[in-house]
Amino acid sequence: MMKQDRENKIRADLMVTGDYVLTLNYEKKVLEKGALAITGDSIIAVDKASVLKEKIEAREILDASGCLVMPGLINLHTHGAMTCFRGLADDLPHQEWLHEHIFPAEAHHLSEETVYWGTMLAIVEMIKSGTTTFCDGYFYEDGAARAVAGSRIRAVVAQGVIDFPAPGVPDPKINVKAAEAFVFRWQGKSPHLIPSIFCHSPYTCSPETLTRTKEVCREHGILFQIHLAETMNEVEEIQKRYGRRPVEHLRALGLLDAETLCHHAVWVTNEEIELLKQNGVGVSHNPESNMKLASGVAPVPEMLASGIKLGLGTDGCASNNNLDMFQEMDTAAKLHKVHWRDPTLCSAVQVVAMASTGGASALGMGGILGSLESGKKADIITIDLNKPHLTPMYEPCSHLVYAARGADVRDVIIDGRMVMRQRQLLDIDEQEVMGKVREIAAAIR
Repeated sequence: MMKQDRENKIRADLMVTGDYVLTLNYEKKVLEKGALAITGDSIIAVDKASVLKEKIEAREILDASGCLVMPGLINLHTHGAMTCFRGLADDLPHQEWLHEHIFPAEAHHLSEETVYWGTMLAIVEMIKSGTTTFCDGYFYEDGAARAVAGSRIRAVVAQGVIDFPAPGVPDPKINVKAAEAFVFRWQGKSPHLIPSIFCHSPYTCSPETLTRTKEVCREHGILFQIHLAETMNEVEEIQKRYGRRPVEHLRALGLLDAETLCHHAVWVTNEEIELLKQNGVGVSHNPESNMKLASGVAPVPEMLASGIKLGLGTDGCASNNNLDMFQEMDTAAKLHKVHWRDPTLCSAVQVVAMASTGGASALGMGGILGSLESGKKADIITIDLNKPHLTPMYEPCSHLVYAARGADVRDVIIDGRMVMRQRQLLDIDEQEVMGKVREIAAAIR
């Protein structure tokens, strides 16, 4: 709530000023010499710096001269703890990569502590490259939840469900029950953490598992996540088993609604896109992972044209191999241009929106995240423009997509609190985290 001092100025906790403020509001407004004011965890005003300084008295000012100020990025799909497997099994076909390398590595080396430290490393990497919210799904997810609760980052954290013995859940008969227990443990425990459940895919989870999991999600009012139509092999397998394509399979099971988030959606038809749109389903696009595993090219131009809730994700570090959303934006914009041979597709403005407002909408958080507007959460990053590769600048979104990189992020604010200042993390011992993951990697070797 805004309070006024003796001079009739509105009091705020923090004011951020910068050369440019990219609001990403409905009008995609850019303010030159702009500023925003924060009280508590929320933005209370956004305007020209000269205007706000006349109206508002801030206890602290973050001078981001020479910087662009923008909303924190939203990584809509990742498996944070897979930082421990970064580079472990590259340049392999998807099924061989998954079944002969990743699943065995998880079976032998995952524990709650491994997941904790792997997720902590992911959080360090994401904060330092401008991500303030991420959507996660993995096994031993209590470790990931501990990492999120102990840091300042915002996250949707999902326990994985699969129909064969999994790390932490050796008996698949209790996989859904174990996931629900995870939700009970974490729901309401941290203001930055929202629990979720992640069914691995339609080909590793039976119809009974899928429907029971969705029922649990509905009972708790949480997000249901699933990999969907990631590969052509998956589509063929689901058609062989059930006589229908994956999207139609989920629809027949009653799983498609606004609380469902589908990851990848590479092999979907225009009719399936319309089904997802009509049911309010969110979709994450993960171009670098899809390219690296040769999964295919998702029909993103058609998704954008449909108005589907579409965000951008990196996937895990075993299939990317980094969590830099700036690199992901660059890839997303260029991939579809060359694939469809049309340089106008996936414009810079559209791709930046996917990494911010699109991700927020897909998570059901569009009312509080994704743009710099009064009343929204103060999740903010600054981009240092005083770099050769960022000079000169004519159009901010173009720069962010085609020239900027994660290392250009200077400051990060989450929920109104500084978590990185001048590239220095304030709440996490970066060297300790990297040391712990190196120990884990030595055991994996």
